[in-house]
Amino acid sequence: MEDCLFCKIVTGEIPSNKVYEDAFVYAFTDIDPKAPVHILLIPKKHLKSILEVKGGDFEYINAMVKAAQKIAEEKGIAADGFRLVFNTGENGGQTVHHLHMHLLGGRYMEWPPG
Repeated sequence: MEDCLFCKIVTGEIPSNKVYEDAFVYAFTDIDPKAPVHILLIPKKHLKSILEVKGGDFEYINAMVKAAQKIAEEKGIAADGFRLVFNTGENGGQTVHHLHMHLLGGRYMEWPPG
């Protein structure tokens, strides 16, 4: 999608601090972190939200979770725990309309989030 911020990050048109990349997933540090470790994982295919994931697109979700596991280990937060979040739609707090998952860790993650 030509006007999508995250599509432009995947193609390198917009710079990012990349922490992981494979055939399905691109991951980079959030520019407004809410935890000491705050990584965004996005599918390389443009999907507007989790609601658009159907059929074969679930391979992207699988790849995102596997990438999150790997990144959590590399960042040293796997043992103490972390949070994975998909924001969906306006009321869900989704501000960029390209499916993305937040990986947050490095501190106690209270509930509800604060």
